[in-house]
Amino acid sequence: MLNESDRAKAIDILNKIMEAELAGVVRYTHYSLMVFGYNRIPIVSWLKGNAEEGLVHAARAGEMVTMLGGHPSLGIGPLLETEKHDIGDILRESLATEREAVEMYYELMRTVEGKSVILEEYARELIAEEEGHLDEVNKMLRKPGDIKAFSS
Repeated sequence: MLNESDRAKAIDILNKIMEAELAGVVRYTHYSLMVFGYNRIPIVSWLKGNAEEGLVHAARAGEMVTMLGGHPSLGIGPLLETEKHDIGDILRESLATEREAVEMYYELMRTVEGKSVILEEYARELIAEEEGHLDEVNKMLRKPGDIKAFSS
């Protein structure tokens, strides 16, 4: 069972997750508008899919906040315009933000572990999804034929 301190910390983390996911919606939408070249269509589709998923993730985090009796944030995470729109730059930026998201979900899991099954399972589910995204982006950053994981 969550004590008041853990509940407050979980709400804070969930609001940060919500803000980060909403920033991801904006970021991925922006990226999708900036892709040019022969491979534009599948890359734009992938980026738009990530934006849509980010909105779902933000809403789920907000639902968890209200479940705990908290108030969902109206904020949005940092949005930095790097002016880099090469596919490689976009993917490296995506890799960095996906890593940050994974860490937030791990922080939530550490906070609620053994105290709230629903929040623990939610965190585990989202960690698995986000780690899958990390793998996807990592593979996209490799040169054809490279087996070794990309490292920035």
